[in-house]
Amino acid sequence: MSANLIEQSLELAAERCEDLTPLVYARLFADHPEMEALFWSDKNWAVRGEMLAQVFSAILDFVGDRLYASTLIQTEVINHAGYDVPPNIFAIFFATVAATLKQVIGADWTPQMDQAWTRLLADLDYYVTHPNQAETQGVGA
Repeated sequence: MSANLIEQSLELAAERCEDLTPLVYARLFADHPEMEALFWSDKNWAVRGEMLAQVFSAILDFVGDRLYASTLIQTEVINHAGYDVPPNIFAIFFATVAATLKQVIGADWTPQMDQAWTRLLADLDYYVTHPNQAETQGVGA
């Protein structure tokens, strides 16, 4: 049920907004202005757009079959450390996406969607805060 609600929220937002990228990053930079400096070379917004597309793809996989999303998130947390992006920014970014969707969807955002996103954000946070999970749980050993 939660997966359907997450998918429904993404579909509603896509119907109402052709490109969520400017809205998501405006919210992120308003709440965390220090993050804007990390995008100094992204003059045409291609990096931001690609990052957001990957986030949507990862979210859909995460609420679906989970073929790759958890590993992708953990890998990107480690990769982004090289760009001086603190791990907590990933949790903040996912929450920023959810808040932007809620804004775009407006009155059609339901309490059930809110609960589904709250659960999803908590689940995603585990992978953000445990980027070495495979090592600590002995996965693949």
